[in-house]
Amino acid sequence: MRNELEKVWRSEDYWAIWFSVVILGAAITGLIHDVPHLGTWVSDPLIALRTDMAAPLAALALGLGLLLTTGVSIMGGDWRRFFAGYLVIFLLSILSFVISAQQSVKAIGLEYPLWALAFGLIVTNTVGTPRWLLAGAKSEMFIKTGLVLLGAEILFSEMLRLGAPGLIVAWVVTPIVIVVMWYFGTRWLRMPSKSFVIIVSAATAVCGVSAAIATAAACRAKKQELTLAVGMSMIFTVLMMVFMPVIAKLLGLQAAVAGAWLGGTIDSTGAVVAAGALLGEEAERVAAVIKMIQNILIGLIAFFVAVFWVTRVDRDPTAPRPSLMEVWYRFPKFILGFVLTSMVFSFVVVPGVGEAQTGDILDASKVVRGWLFCLAFVAIGLESNFKDLANQLVGGKPIILYIVGQSFNILLTLLVAWLVFGGILFGVPS
Repeated sequence: MRNELEKVWRSEDYWAIWFSVVILGAAITGLIHDVPHLGTWVSDPLIALRTDMAAPLAALALGLGLLLTTGVSIMGGDWRRFFAGYLVIFLLSILSFVISAQQSVKAIGLEYPLWALAFGLIVTNTVGTPRWLLAGAKSEMFIKTGLVLLGAEILFSEMLRLGAPGLIVAWVVTPIVIVVMWYFGTRWLRMPSKSFVIIVSAATAVCGVSAAIATAAACRAKKQELTLAVGMSMIFTVLMMVFMPVIAKLLGLQAAVAGAWLGGTIDSTGAVVAAGALLGEEAERVAAVIKMIQNILIGLIAFFVAVFWVTRVDRDPTAPRPSLMEVWYRFPKFILGFVLTSMVFSFVVVPGVGEAQTGDILDASKVVRGWLFCLAFVAIGLESNFKDLANQLVGGKPIILYIVGQSFNILLTLLVAWLVFGGILFGVPS
């Protein structure tokens, strides 16, 4: 018990929760209300960095930096080296957001995580990452804090918007795809890294980047595995965003069926909305809600993955089954923060302040969460190298796993969307 109490002040999992409590508390009380969000630009990148952005960006960098540095110091880290490295990583994050805000880049869906990874990889594979910079590359701390903040955006009220058809598309298909991909990767392809298989499976079945990083943390995957999974997911997301609306039109799908199909398969929420918009307002609305409902599964899937890893994958078969306390000790506590944050916002904040004010609060926390994820991907890039990534691709099995799994996901989701939104099992939505 004493060791567990010590972890409350020494563990990144717990500090991810404390950081999130401070950030969300500041958003609820109005202390955080004008978080800088870079604008779109065409030929002049300075348009994204308007002069009136300097003060808010500096305030965000220093405020977030001081909060994180406090935690690092209490956890026993070298806070001076962390803060110095953090500032450089923040500058690379700004560059990532600026590039992703370019109009053409934004239109084709090349979002900030891809650029953040790229800039980090460029540094580490050219000049090399100095130790003082690595001290600021606390990728897991950034990721875990961002995921707890993401929990606030997962509102249970979203489940009610499309009723049973929405739940069936989002919650029945998703676990089936994960299980099929898991067995295909581990039994058929015999891939040596089970953690990589489950990361790709979750990214494919749920929502790409967020599901990948939550699952990676739950199974303690290597950073190179997460980097490769995210890279594959984002590249194929761009292709799906472009071609799936075209296929939907060729098949003559009803708007609700097409929207459910897009929402249940395309890995990025932004890409889902963009693809749905190409098919009309109804398809866009259904696609967005399906993806929101699906996102609720992030915490649940991470929970089951963590328990499965402790009791089956990492367990010595000659040893006795781990006790409940052993499961608790090894269970990543930030997942509880994700679930609790979702419940508090769903059942306390929304009823207490209303949907409109909750939306304002989430607008602020969502941007902070985006910055944390961007910091995380720059940090992952700084900790990785092309040789390790190339080793992961030997034999082409990761690509085969993703293509086969995503193809199965696309076909199964299309069938289920047609059954529940096409008037076969339920009435046609009005």
